[in-house]
Amino acid sequence: MAAGEREGREYLQRHRIPQLLHRLGELLLYHRPERPREFLIQVLERVKAGKRAEGEYPYLMDEDNLAAMFSLLDVVGQGHITAAQYREALKTLGLSTEDVQFGDDVNITLDVFKKEV
Repeated sequence: MAAGEREGREYLQRHRIPQLLHRLGELLLYHRPERPREFLIQVLERVKAGKRAEGEYPYLMDEDNLAAMFSLLDVVGQGHITAAQYREALKTLGLSTEDVQFGDDVNITLDVFKKEV
């Protein structure tokens, strides 16, 4: 791999551009707006505002979707899931598990699941 190509890949990874583009694509497919370019601009404005703590990040799933997903993972209705189940749920959603701070002995409740996801 040429040095320029490697530097380009490192730049994209450092700024998490592939993840951003993947996320934007997910949002487009989920919402299917009539005006996709305007929708993307609005989403990016919300991301920008969220980074400045002036608003919320745009989310693909709402609280009801998260509760439904949690109930699928908590099949026996214990009120919690394992950290391993939590990591698998993140992977299924296409989210990173790099920053997960939960040890394998930790149980994740619905409230924690909603907050973290």
